[in-house]
Amino acid sequence: MTSARIRVVSHPRGKSIHLAISRVAKELYDALAEASGLSIYRLRVTKGSDWTLVPNSKKITIKEVGIENQSLIHVKDLGPQISWRTVFIAEYLGPILIPGLFLFPLRPYLYYNYDTITEPSGLQLLLCALLTIHFVKREYESIFVHRFSLALFAFGELANLNTHLVLRDLRRPDTTERGVPHGFGFGVVTCPNYLFEIISWMGIYLVSGLSWSILIFIIIGSVQMGLWAKKKERRYREEFGGKYKVKRFVMLPGIV
Repeated sequence: MTSARIRVVSHPRGKSIHLAISRVAKELYDALAEASGLSIYRLRVTKGSDWTLVPNSKKITIKEVGIENQSLIHVKDLGPQISWRTVFIAEYLGPILIPGLFLFPLRPYLYYNYDTITEPSGLQLLLCALLTIHFVKREYESIFVHRFSLALFAFGELANLNTHLVLRDLRRPDTTERGVPHGFGFGVVTCPNYLFEIISWMGIYLVSGLSWSILIFIIIGSVQMGLWAKKKERRYREEFGGKYKVKRFVMLPGIV
C-alpha cells in the first residue's frame, strides 16, 4: 500500500501527516479532525495546486482527488457549525408563532386606540390556520424528511411534500453522493418544490380575497426562490454532466 506524506498547511507553519493515497477522501478528513481536535464538519480541505475543494466522500480515493506523495493541501477551520436541520427548524418556528401572537395575545396592542377590540374574523382565523399548517409541514419536513383556493393550497402542499421526499431519497445512506432528481415535476422544471410552494401560496392569496400584502410576499419570495433555482440548475449540470437533462425553465414553466 502506497503511503503519501501529505503536508497540511496551518499558516504560518505547516504540519505533516502520513496516509495511504489509496484511502478514501473521508479518511483524510477523519485524520485531519483527529490531528486538529476539530469536528470534520468544521474543516474545509482544498488542494494546494489549484485550491479546489477535496470532497468528504467514501466513494473517491485520495489519489483520485489528485493528491499525490508530498502533496500540499490547505485546511481551514470554518468555526462552529449548526446543522441545516436546526437552521430550518428555527427559521420556520417564527412564521408558526407570529400570526397567532398578533391574532390573539398582541391583538389589544394593535387596536389600542379603539374603544372596543373586535374578535378575529372568520377569514383571519382561516388564514392563520393555513399559514400555520404550511409552516408546520415545513417543520415536519425539516425533522423527518431533511417541503383551487383551499384545493389549490392542499395540492401545492402535498406536491411540495412529495418533492422533498424525492430529494431526500436521492442521497444514498452513509454517503454525500446524490442521484439525478426525477419524478413528478422534475421533468418540467429544475425545482418543482419552489413551483408547488408558489401554487400553495396562490391558494392562500385567493382565500384572502386577493390581499395585496400576501401578493407582495409571494412576489418577493418567488424572486428569491428563482435565484436559488438558477443556482441549483448550474450545480446539477456540473455535478451530473451528461446524465442530467438540462432544463430550460428552473421554477415556473414558460417564465423562469
